[in-house]
Amino acid sequence: MTEVQIVDVFTHRGQGGNPCPVVLDAAGMTASQMQDVARRYGHESAFVLPPQDGGQDFSFRYFVPNHEMEMCGHATIGALWLLARAGRLAGPMQRIATRSGAVTGYVEIGATGGPEIAISQPAGKVTSLDAASVADVCAVLGIDHADLADRPLRNAVTSRVKTLVPMKDPDHLNRLQSNMGAVEAVCRRIGSTGLYPYAILDASEAMFEARQFPRASGYPEDAATGIAAAALAFGLLHDGDVPADDRVIHVLQGRVMGCLSEIHVRIGFVGGKPIGCLLGGEVSPAAGNHDV
Repeated sequence: MTEVQIVDVFTHRGQGGNPCPVVLDAAGMTASQMQDVARRYGHESAFVLPPQDGGQDFSFRYFVPNHEMEMCGHATIGALWLLARAGRLAGPMQRIATRSGAVTGYVEIGATGGPEIAISQPAGKVTSLDAASVADVCAVLGIDHADLADRPLRNAVTSRVKTLVPMKDPDHLNRLQSNMGAVEAVCRRIGSTGLYPYAILDASEAMFEARQFPRASGYPEDAATGIAAAALAFGLLHDGDVPADDRVIHVLQGRVMGCLSEIHVRIGFVGGKPIGCLLGGEVSPAAGNHDV
């Protein structure tokens, strides 16, 4: 039997978060068996494997119901949190191989005595969408330019390309409706893995809210999407909505789903240039473990 542990990642004040099934001992599992776990639970799932070489501590694989993913931020954080709780980490810095490249995990003991996890992401790349692509995105979301903030729509990426859609305010953001088939079609046309509409809550406190409509995960919306939040941070930096310093950027997500979550992103700089970011947030155990 394979033990599946479920954690809620990116919780907000101890509630919400994105549920993540994790298998800590996945060495004997086939890709088909891993995908079956994701299909059974209906969420991004993480699978911990032995390192591929001596320069790594672990190798992680990730599946959603419809396919394998190269990288999943909240699943990486959730798996590291469980490994830390099980006493299976050799030190505070962990090197993880993923299909999108190496990720470094940082583990600290928090004020409550539990592990606090952050993971590295490379510096983001940001490009503006052309007019035809903007029109396609607006059409699939059922909006027009009056619903948007005065900023460009952009594709941004740290590990996976996300399309940043600046909404006029949180009310406009939370009125959006998802159409899975239409989202998949437009994302494929514009080279994106998901639409990430967002709104400014409090610029002075670096507080933002967002929603994620994934391209082809097998469900219409995510409660919390770390990789998208990391991409958003670099889009916000590019547009001057956050200053060029290392303060924590707070991204709320999942409100419409009744599962409000909070993601933290901290951009690092050397000589005034962004060199990457740390992605983190709270983790809570979900009720019970499962065997498959």
